[in-house]
Amino acid sequence: MKESNINKITKFIMMAFVFLFSFSLINMNEKTIETSSVSLVSDKKIEWGIKRGKNHSQPDLGSSNKSIIDKYEGITMGNSEKPYIYLTFDCGYEAGYTEKILETLKQNNVKATFFITGHYLNSASDLVKKMIDEGHIIGNHTADHICMPEVSNEEIKEDIMELHTALYEKFNYEMKYIRPPEGEFSERTVAYTNTLGYKTVMWSFAYEDWNEDKQGREEFGKSKILDNVHNGEVMLLHSTSKDNCNILDYCIKEIKNMGYEFKSLDEFEN
Repeated sequence: MKESNINKITKFIMMAFVFLFSFSLINMNEKTIETSSVSLVSDKKIEWGIKRGKNHSQPDLGSSNKSIIDKYEGITMGNSEKPYIYLTFDCGYEAGYTEKILETLKQNNVKATFFITGHYLNSASDLVKKMIDEGHIIGNHTADHICMPEVSNEEIKEDIMELHTALYEKFNYEMKYIRPPEGEFSERTVAYTNTLGYKTVMWSFAYEDWNEDKQGREEFGKSKILDNVHNGEVMLLHSTSKDNCNILDYCIKEIKNMGYEFKSLDEFEN
């Protein structure tokens, strides 16, 4: 009788072990399914580039590179049939020109998106507040201007959410657009930032406006901007450029005279 009881207990223990082992396998399989879409994609580092079009035609953004952003419902360039311009600025640090840029945008009734870093938020929070108060969009340019393809998902999350949380705590503003620093990304980073609630925004026009040693070329800047206006353009300018500050009003007015309309990213149309 005692031996029979021992056998029953042994059987019960074995069945419980099998059940627990199977349950853990199911959970592990679910976790694999949840993360596989990010962990199994390519981590090849890509540097965003543009081949300019002629006569205000849309540029070539590179079909394979663009397809990665499109796959995750990011923004690169809008509808080719609609004369819409989406104005964006990258703000790594404050150089003393943003106040005038904001005033120019206000006078011309143009809403832009400002992609800020952690340094910018910490050193120019008054300007960030003004951007928000005046109806502009604030985008995430990462807290520390990191190269995302060179760091892990955990490091990406820590960096992005550090800035996300800081801005939310300061101004109760929640960001939803991200621009990879230097335009460097991989499919992994785009897929992963999507899981954090972010839409990746690239651009279809930019020029060497960020170089402090190449300011004082206002006619050059005007020519670059106006000669390359195109339907669906996502225009990237740097708020650190003195030239941009001085020519922005002229360029906005000329672009409108050419028949284009400025839209915010929230109004983006593919």
